[in-house]
Amino acid sequence: MLTIDIAPSLATAALAGQRGDRVLFRGLTLTLVHGQIVWLRGRNGRGKTSLLRILAGLSAPAEGGVLYGGQALPTLAAEWRQRLVYIGHANALKDDLTVAECVRFAAAVQGRQPSQGDIDAALAVWGILPLRNAPVRRLSQGQRRRTALARLALPQPPSIWLLDEPLDALDDEGVQTLCTLLSGQATRGGSVMLTSHQALPLSEPMPTTLDLDALEAPGRAA
Repeated sequence: MLTIDIAPSLATAALAGQRGDRVLFRGLTLTLVHGQIVWLRGRNGRGKTSLLRILAGLSAPAEGGVLYGGQALPTLAAEWRQRLVYIGHANALKDDLTVAECVRFAAAVQGRQPSQGDIDAALAVWGILPLRNAPVRRLSQGQRRRTALARLALPQPPSIWLLDEPLDALDDEGVQTLCTLLSGQATRGGSVMLTSHQALPLSEPMPTTLDLDALEAPGRAA
């Protein structure tokens, strides 16, 4: 059985993203290595969310491809896919599930089966353990965001996190919790690419900036 002690690296070559007949970005070549945090920036509509979805395998690129550990994303084995965590801007929570059930469901989608103790510990990290049996429909926006991000606090091997606006709806305490988790992710050999409209108060490791506005200007597809 394949054992992976570090997160697989992520790489692209001449990647292009497109929405309809509009090219969002073109010629994107990047490598995301172990222990690295990348702050993905760009104007609204420049393709930040589209890029994260392509890297997560949820959308197809217009050109180029995505490699994890040197393997094309569509051909990766299940064990490698378990090393990829994508959390979108929408919290993707089911209103009728409890907070704990949502965390368990999100982990199961990734192919993991955390214990109830692991889930409770993750909720405690985010300060929402008292809400574990509360249905999502009763939560505030900040509590919903904490619930969506709670699986980042579950025990896990080194992995790649793709996070779309994770700071959205978080208060100062929540932002600090996220920064602590990001630092821990890098320390254990994982990596992160995230979008944020606000500066990331993280100094260790210092995030690398990837600005989509610096790429070829968008236009119409040929």
